[in-house]
Amino acid sequence: PPEQRGLAYGLYLRIDLERLQCLNESREGSGRGVFKPWEERTDRSKFVESDADEELLFNIPFTGNVKLKGIIIMGEDDDSHPSEMRLYKNIPQMSFDDTDREPDQTFSLNRDLTGELEYATKISRFSNVYHLSIHISKNFGADTTKVFYIGLRGEWTELRRHEVTICNYEASANPADHRVHQVTPQTHFIS
Repeated sequence: PPEQRGLAYGLYLRIDLERLQCLNESREGSGRGVFKPWEERTDRSKFVESDADEELLFNIPFTGNVKLKGIIIMGEDDDSHPSEMRLYKNIPQMSFDDTDREPDQTFSLNRDLTGELEYATKISRFSNVYHLSIHISKNFGADTTKVFYIGLRGEWTELRRHEVTICNYEASANPADHRVHQVTPQTHFIS
């Protein structure tokens, strides 16, 4: 239902904002501002704009494991709106050099000025994500790309790490540990 739609886009709370990176942003730290609550998606005071060209690369670490089901990208009503988005999972510290590899999913984007158009992900590919990289590779023809809101929909589970167990193994047997109390020697003569 529309009144509960904002609850579905609560994954922004599960992003480790301290470690989030946006490469090629014109203002340092502005990439973090596009991950905001659903109710604030139309607030155009927080946005990210690319610097040298139209490309943007978001490195998004989560505080647990995520099953990503959908994504929304909201841009400007001109040619600076993103036209292509590529998703990569579980590649921490991704750079533009890494965007040559095959993405996990690619989307051709339509202009979305209200933040309502959702792109569904292949859930089988995005069921165990602890780090998501969003590469905005193209826009509709402008020199720079402008993004106002990125919404992530899915399920979050707490990261369960198995602690290292310290074990001692014997490299060779210690005879004192394997003492046999009575040994009866047997001799056989062959004639």
